[in-house]
Amino acid sequence: MKTEKLDINSLVRDNIAGLKPYSSAKSEFKDFKKDLIFLDANENPYDNGMNRYPDPDQTDLKEVLSKIKGISTNNILFGNGSDEILDMIFRVFCEPKRDNIIINVPTFGMYKVLADVNDIKYKSVLLTDEFQLDKESIIRQVDQNTKLIFICSPNNPTGNLIKKEDILNLLAKLNKVIFVIDEAYIDFSGADSWLNEVNNFNNLIVTQTLSKAYGMAGLRLGICYAQSEIIDVLKKIKMPYNVNVLSQKKAIFELVKDIGLKEELEQIIANKEILKNELLSIPFVQKIYPSDSNFLLAKVDDADKRYQQLLQEQIVVRNRTSEPLCENCLRFTIGTKEETKELIKALKTIN
Repeated sequence: MKTEKLDINSLVRDNIAGLKPYSSAKSEFKDFKKDLIFLDANENPYDNGMNRYPDPDQTDLKEVLSKIKGISTNNILFGNGSDEILDMIFRVFCEPKRDNIIINVPTFGMYKVLADVNDIKYKSVLLTDEFQLDKESIIRQVDQNTKLIFICSPNNPTGNLIKKEDILNLLAKLNKVIFVIDEAYIDFSGADSWLNEVNNFNNLIVTQTLSKAYGMAGLRLGICYAQSEIIDVLKKIKMPYNVNVLSQKKAIFELVKDIGLKEELEQIIANKEILKNELLSIPFVQKIYPSDSNFLLAKVDDADKRYQQLLQEQIVVRNRTSEPLCENCLRFTIGTKEETKELIKALKTIN
């Protein structure tokens, strides 16, 4: 499915459109593998493995990920965590004090934080009782200054996938707005990624991360996928060395090694089923919501009370009771088999 091609440059802020990005020494000379004498970047010449600046384009890492994901390196941009990528998207497309974005709540809190940081108005559209998009309400909220619509799928904190047909419907109807689909938890879902649609929609940005399924949260590596015209304009404001040498090397090592990922995902999903079944037997648990992620959202009788009780048992969960539609809800990340047993034991102990 394809829609009318959007003129991306028409959405870019004027000062960004005319911006000439900073050209670092490593940007001007890119053949790092040749045995040359590098006297161009004012680095300490004594080799300790870290004395040289990292590749600003993360070329080797992009090539590895390109093969895994089946998408061109021209469609990939790395960030210091997904938060940096999301912030770049704001700064490229949204004019402070004028433009607005749409978020579908409850959802990942950083969208709202980044809107505030960048002085961008956000319009919150409540999800349905099934935690799906309210398409008509979204359409009504869009105006001439709406630049971005954020959709988290699987959604955080609810855990469920957003229906693909609903997003496709909105993409077709709102083809003058950029859609940002956050897929931080997609690897736990078993569903097809929206990467498969990137070449069909030039107003589509997909973000992923190595923090969740890949177990590299400490590296802070977020990934942006989009058609090259969006990637190119984001590169204009990207910090030249935003992904350090250690992160690039470790990510390449883990991705190439590819040992244990499938087994870990299977174990997490199995542990989720164990926890889900046990939660059903806990008297104060009132509802468990469907989950396509590595966590469960459960409605309890008193979230504040149960949160504190679990904390006294040395177990930290997330209290989401202040979020829309999540009154008295706790979010349980799926741990190891042993951690899951300890959680279940604690839940059965407190009363």
